[in-house]
Amino acid sequence: MRKKYFSVFVVVMAIAFLAVEPAIPEVSVGVKQGDWIEYEVTTGGNPPEQHNVKWARMEIVDVQGPEVKANVTTEANNGTISSLIMPLNLEKGEIGAWFIIHSNLKLGDTFYDINLERNITIEGQEQLEYADAMRTVTNATTSERIKRWDKATGVFVMSIDTLPGFSVNATATKTNMWSSQILGLEPEILGSFVIIVGYVIIVIAVALILRRRSFRKSSPKKT
Repeated sequence: MRKKYFSVFVVVMAIAFLAVEPAIPEVSVGVKQGDWIEYEVTTGGNPPEQHNVKWARMEIVDVQGPEVKANVTTEANNGTISSLIMPLNLEKGEIGAWFIIHSNLKLGDTFYDINLERNITIEGQEQLEYADAMRTVTNATTSERIKRWDKATGVFVMSIDTLPGFSVNATATKTNMWSSQILGLEPEILGSFVIIVGYVIIVIAVALILRRRSFRKSSPKKT
C-alpha cells in the first residue's frame, strides 16, 4: 500500500514540475519616450554615403516593454540631414550596432545580438566622463567593434566600428538623460551643498544679530 501511495506521489510531483514554466529574466529597459543623446562622429577610409557623417542624434519616440523605437538623425559631411525610425527589441537582440542594451548590466553579464546569433559579455566597468558628467560606463569588444554604454540607461556613449574599407567613431556629447556636472559634482549633490551652505549662512547671521542685541542690552548706559 505504501509503495502505491509513493508511486502516486512521484507521478503528481513530476506533473507539477513539468507544469512550472522556467523563469525568464525580465528585460531591463533604461530609456523612456523623449530621451535623446547626441554624438560627434568621425570616419576614416572610404565610408559609403549613409555612414559618411559628422554628427548624429538618437531620440526615443516610443517604448513598449522591450520594444524601443528611436528616431536617428544624422548630418553628413556635405551638410545633408537624414532621419529614420529605428525599431529595436532588446529581448530578441534586435539592437542594431549595439545602440541600446539592457540597463544596469554588470561585469560578466550578457546581452543577445540577433545579427551575430550569440551572447555578448560585458567585459569591463569604469567611471568616465561623457556628455559633461562622470558616468558608470560598461564596455565590450569584438574584432570589429569597441563599444561603451552608460550603465544606468544602456545607451551607447562611445563606439569604434571597423568595417571593410572604412571606420566610424562616435562619442556622446550632449543628452537630456543626465545633467551636466558643476565643479565635478553631481547636480543633486551640488544642490544639497548649496542648501546646506545657505542654512549655515542664515544661522550665522541670526547668531550675529542676537549677539549684537545682547551686547547692546548688557552695555552700561551713559549718564
